[in-house]
Amino acid sequence: MAPKIRTVLAMLAMHPDQAVPVSVLTRELWSEDPPVTAARTLQTYILNVRKLLAKAVGLTSADIADQVLVTQDNGYSLRSRGLRFDWVDFLQSADHGRASLRAGDSDTGIRELEKALGMWRGSVLSDVPTGAVLEARRLMLDECRLDTIEALIDARIEAGAHQRVIAELASLTSEHPFHEGLHAQYMRALALNGRRAAALEVFVRLRSRLIEEIGIEPGYPLHELQRKILNSHTVAHASLSVN
Repeated sequence: MAPKIRTVLAMLAMHPDQAVPVSVLTRELWSEDPPVTAARTLQTYILNVRKLLAKAVGLTSADIADQVLVTQDNGYSLRSRGLRFDWVDFLQSADHGRASLRAGDSDTGIRELEKALGMWRGSVLSDVPTGAVLEARRLMLDECRLDTIEALIDARIEAGAHQRVIAELASLTSEHPFHEGLHAQYMRALALNGRRAAALEVFVRLRSRLIEEIGIEPGYPLHELQRKILNSHTVAHASLSVN
């Protein structure tokens, strides 16, 4: 599939049941410098997307134009009936998981969060050329994924599985070296596993990195967690929300 056709399909799939105006698609494809043939070229891209969808679902291109990828309000709309969007399924499972945790059902909450994260197979839109709209959507989904990871780790720690999350947090804090929330979870899991010195070393390394590279101190929640670990206070239910 040609790169710009991927962009068109991604724009439609990220806005199911919504009319995506021709002007928005044009800007996403060519930014502020569309060719004089932009309108005709976009029509060709839409035709190609319809052919791809027809082949995928076993309909004719005409049926796709009437029922699935329709022309609407000077734009195009991808109808969701009969289609599944993995990013929608991810958000729904993640929301269900958080709601279950708030209701006190940790088993269901953990299961739904694991299900949500299991839908990820790589980076969002990794093979799609992105303009401003798709780039914003990519960043949003990346943040939602990270929030879901944090929620799952918190739930596992609360359920007593703190030893299980240590290796995962070692990797995550390496991937996100300035993320205070993940470092707080790492410290908490280590301390609960009897590794107070290692937990405090995580704080020391993060603090040095923040000061040297950004010029800021860690936030209050991390300092408070460090104090509790130093004083041997319980950290199992410490508030670790770091904004």
